[in-house]
Amino acid sequence: MTNRNQRVAFGAAVGLVVGGLAGALVTTILRETPALALPELQVHATATQGNDNFAIATGLVDDGVEALYSLDFTTGDLRAVVVSRRRPAFAASFRHNVAADLGTGGVKNPQYLMVTGQVDISRGSGASQVAASAVYVVEATTGQCAAYAVPWNSALHSAGKPQQGGMIKIDQASLRPALIRDEP
Repeated sequence: MTNRNQRVAFGAAVGLVVGGLAGALVTTILRETPALALPELQVHATATQGNDNFAIATGLVDDGVEALYSLDFTTGDLRAVVVSRRRPAFAASFRHNVAADLGTGGVKNPQYLMVTGQVDISRGSGASQVAASAVYVVEATTGQCAAYAVPWNSALHSAGKPQQGGMIKIDQASLRPALIRDEP
């Protein structure tokens, strides 16, 4: 091998070693420091689905505990069920009929809308507390809206004991200043 070839081979070897070390160093630094450091963000998602006769929505009841709310448009029955932490079954069930609250007695085909949202209502000191979410029900024909919550007992849930009862009506309001009627 000529002197020139030896120098080229030596230079290539040194280049490979230096490049490998530089690559290892950069990789180590990038692993320890993310390219874009973002603060931790908790995300809570709810879902709502409905058709002409029925609506369902999910909402947080307690830390890591979610309720499935359902509204039967024909009867006005609003229900909430919660899956047990201990076994694969519904461990809690709550019910309220919204028809009287929303004034749908004279409405032939009520047009309901339903969504859930997080609430932070003072929980007091009793065993049953207001759940961490409310379910909002609107009747589009009358423009009436009401908010409901589950009376939640986390100690019973943790112990695997069933819960059932009525839902708490938080409040109601009219979303429309006057009833709109079809013109003859």
